[in-house]
Amino acid sequence: MDDDTVIILRRHGNPAGPRLVLSHGNGLAVDLYYPFWSQLADDFDLMIYDLRNHGWNTVGTLKNHNIPTLVQDHDCILEAIDRHYGKKPMIGVFHSVSALITLLSPTQGSRFAGYVLFDPPLCKPDDNYEEFDAAVTRTAAMTRRRTPRFRSREELADVLPYFPVYQRAVPGVCDLVAKTTLRRCANGQGYELRCPREYEAQLVDYARTFAVLVDFEKLRCPIKVIGADPTLPYSYLPTLDLSDVMTVDYDFLPEATHLLQLEQPGECVEVTRDFIERTTRV
Repeated sequence: MDDDTVIILRRHGNPAGPRLVLSHGNGLAVDLYYPFWSQLADDFDLMIYDLRNHGWNTVGTLKNHNIPTLVQDHDCILEAIDRHYGKKPMIGVFHSVSALITLLSPTQGSRFAGYVLFDPPLCKPDDNYEEFDAAVTRTAAMTRRRTPRFRSREELADVLPYFPVYQRAVPGVCDLVAKTTLRRCANGQGYELRCPREYEAQLVDYARTFAVLVDFEKLRCPIKVIGADPTLPYSYLPTLDLSDVMTVDYDFLPEATHLLQLEQPGECVEVTRDFIERTTRV
């Protein structure tokens, strides 16, 4: 991507199938979504990657950890996919901040045959913005207080079930969080967050500015948005109801929070397959 950043792109699944490009939410890792995307591997050509300073990637400078830089990364990754694996139509399957990033790309969806977006952090610049901004402030502050190091992966996995954000997750997710979001410390003493808490919090801060900039009317491909259940207390940022946006096919999953792919992976796969089948037929 630049002088101090390399992003590792991985290919899974069926190379002969329709191509899906997948990434993840803030502070997480695309391997954490294995309960979701593994169910697509038999039929789809899966291109997965972690955002810079996440997952398999090394940690670069905090200065470059921002939404505009991640948008540039996104476009470079799409070019790399075409270059290394050959051009063919792509469906973007993104969650949270990675969904926001692709919606902000200057390509405006022209590189994709369609989008499946899970709970993107969006906000209308109206009366709802005050609540959104307050939630951003709380979330960023909480993120900066995260425990940055653990004696073992098991130490993190054992405490996660007590956090509301993971109480609806399918069995095994808490262990998977520990395996995919922690790395061994350089001195060999314990484990640290792969995405440092200051980096994660900085992206939350950027949501104030960029969450209001998405214009669905300008996007040039079919879009499916699946939100969290708006009747539940939100665990990240408020879910924006997009049912009034004529260019978006919008639904929410009942009893699902922001981490819906980790809570209802089978239902998310079903919605994804249905959208792709309808889009392909059209």
